[in-house]
Amino acid sequence: MRIVRRRPAATLLRHLALVAAALPVLAGTASAAPPTDRYAAPGLEKPASILIDRWGVPHIYAGTLYDAFYAQGFIAARDRLWQIDLWRKRGLGEMARDFGPAYVDGDRMARAVLYRGDMYREWLAYGSDAKRVAEAFVAGVNAYVALTEAQPELLPREFKQLGYKPSRWRAEDIVRIRHHGLTLNFTGEVDRATLYCQAKEQAARADWLRRELDPPITPTLPEGLDPCAVPAAALKKAYTLATAAANFPKEAWQKASADAVPVDQLYAAVDANSDTGRSLGSNNWVIAGSRTSTGRPILANDPHRAHGAPSLRYVSHLNAPGLSVIGAGEPFLPGISIGHNGTIAFGLTRFYMDQEDLYVYETDPAQPKSYRYRGRWEPMETITEKITVRGEAEPRTVTIDFTRHGPVLHADDASHRAWALRAAWLDTGMAPYFGSMDYMRATNWDQFRAAMNRWGAPGENQVYADRNGNIGWIPGGLTVIRPNWDGLFPVPGDGRYEWAGYRNMDELPWAYNPSTGHIVTANENNIPPDHPAAKLGVGYEWSDSSRARRLKSLVAAAPVSSLRDSIAWQNDTVSLPAQRTLAVMRTVGNAGAAASLLQDPQVQRAVALLRGWDGNVRADSVPAALFEIWFSNHLRQAVVRAALPEDAAKLVGAGDAARVLAVLEQPDTWMPTARRDEVMLTSLKAAMAELERRSPSPEKLATWGTLHRAIFRHPLANIVDDATRAQYNVDAGGIGGSAFTPMNTSYRNSDYHLTAGASFRMVLDVGNWDQGRVVNTPGQSGDPGNSHYRDLAPIWAKGQTFPLVYSRKAVERAAEKRIELTPR
Repeated sequence: MRIVRRRPAATLLRHLALVAAALPVLAGTASAAPPTDRYAAPGLEKPASILIDRWGVPHIYAGTLYDAFYAQGFIAARDRLWQIDLWRKRGLGEMARDFGPAYVDGDRMARAVLYRGDMYREWLAYGSDAKRVAEAFVAGVNAYVALTEAQPELLPREFKQLGYKPSRWRAEDIVRIRHHGLTLNFTGEVDRATLYCQAKEQAARADWLRRELDPPITPTLPEGLDPCAVPAAALKKAYTLATAAANFPKEAWQKASADAVPVDQLYAAVDANSDTGRSLGSNNWVIAGSRTSTGRPILANDPHRAHGAPSLRYVSHLNAPGLSVIGAGEPFLPGISIGHNGTIAFGLTRFYMDQEDLYVYETDPAQPKSYRYRGRWEPMETITEKITVRGEAEPRTVTIDFTRHGPVLHADDASHRAWALRAAWLDTGMAPYFGSMDYMRATNWDQFRAAMNRWGAPGENQVYADRNGNIGWIPGGLTVIRPNWDGLFPVPGDGRYEWAGYRNMDELPWAYNPSTGHIVTANENNIPPDHPAAKLGVGYEWSDSSRARRLKSLVAAAPVSSLRDSIAWQNDTVSLPAQRTLAVMRTVGNAGAAASLLQDPQVQRAVALLRGWDGNVRADSVPAALFEIWFSNHLRQAVVRAALPEDAAKLVGAGDAARVLAVLEQPDTWMPTARRDEVMLTSLKAAMAELERRSPSPEKLATWGTLHRAIFRHPLANIVDDATRAQYNVDAGGIGGSAFTPMNTSYRNSDYHLTAGASFRMVLDVGNWDQGRVVNTPGQSGDPGNSHYRDLAPIWAKGQTFPLVYSRKAVERAAEKRIELTPR
């Protein structure tokens, strides 16, 4: 096999020069033919070409439809082999085989949430050729794995560092793995049960302050549930072991013979009730041509997920007879979930339907693997699994128990109880995001809507636009019917609380060419209050609505908008919670404790900083730094402590942002106004003291971007030396925004470093496809030594984009590399 080596790629400065302004620009002028690599591709039907553009995006040109997916698998493996192999290993429960005994428990729980139903019906749920697509994709992945075996120098460095090799894939791996979709509301049920146990008569009041529910509802404790019997720590541990992304702590790797490593070190769980957890979602909007400067629709999307290196997203372009689709997906899945196909454009956000329940059972003292169901003892189904463990001669045998509702997460023989997860995403046709197989090939609204009616998980809002000028919105996902409870608490599994199937998706709202000329979604409860679905119990735990309200106001206020405007809106850093808090601050009276606090020099300095600030959380802003420190780490906790007894306040913690703001704006039912003023000023003083501690000097206070840094961490960052860590991690520098701004940049409260936000941004001029703009982050490649590993991070951090070139002519002009695949 002959490989023509690549000439050096264009430098980052040259990239930035092309995209210095976030406006459509030409892909470049014609140049000499790019260097070419040639590979023999066993299983390919016809020759295929892949053109890699200067931003690392592969444009695939295949002779048959399934060859396009083969080439997508091959190029994804070339760019992201270690990342996609880790995804497969984590999802199938094979971590211990290569990483040691610390991962055995995680492997067992990962296998508990694999799809175990009928594969024939599973494949049909995604479309008539879903299986063939998946087979082609994994054949491409496996072809590249075989290439690394023949040429070890191609093996990514992570494999060499950890001393193992990538695995071969099976098509069913793609749909059997379910852990990577955004899920809810399991942890919410556990937390609520804990609160109702420990807060006693203050429980309902404390829960109101802990988590906003929309539409407003007072959760009803199910008959037969003892909230004090819910073992919160054990259940959260099991759920984390089943669903969270893998970490590599030094303890696990350096002590491979030790089984006990804390779960929070092995797996990167996100608290679903934290600011980061609630902001995992997306923004999207679509604007009719009657409201744009070009007369064509604009579609914009920026999905928000946990950040890391390599990127979660992978941008690619598939061309074959009858298909030309471009955009972003996830590197371990075939197809495109966000993008366009030359006729229609599509983009998703999370629609927070409740697809999970926790069931608790009474178990038989004589036979603990039997549970009471409708007056009789029903046996659990037990599956035995063999887990190969690195360093151990024999596999370990583990068992996984299942009730009629789902996998058992925890059992306690002493109390004769067991707890199981029921999740819609374990049902047939629910592999996360694989449903895009169908809609990405639609050519009109009716076909698109039909495809979304078959969408399973996670719940999504899809916006739509086509080159004929039509726009639309439709949510998708299996909506659980709970006839006699609200889904906000665990429930007894004795037969009294059974799902009555799923709702017909036609029961959910949708819009097509609305009179407003625009549609915006951002994970808020966007079911119209007068729509019948508002009373169906679709879900109550949505994202904070601040992003949605800000974006809707921006889009509605622009009678005519451009691509430039949509790019600016994606990067908007105005915080509505900040503006509301400042409005309350202006009403603080000069009486009682507030009077003396207002004379405190530190408080005076803080008030002076915030006076006149507009609530724009810019990276270069000192007031923004003060506000974020105050709101995240001082004010909200102080309001909760003032509003609740000490024991209840500890359970609530920082409190829900929307609820805390409601208390500040209307304190009478929670505390006297004078007490609220004291709480605000006392906490502001503490925040000012923290800002001073974190600043270079009292005279030179830190800006928000100084504290709020976008550092994309590699999973192996904890176990490598400093030099390697610097190569693996990507520091994009200081950045503005927060969890509550359209430019969603959630952060850790401990150091304000970025944890989640826009993994990808796209703005399309629908019909004039070469004018589309996009950015991934930190880069397209998963190889830290590749020029495309980190080249997009500074572009992303500055709110800039690059052209999503689509026509063959534009692609040829932007190409820096060619890969030729030939059948063998």
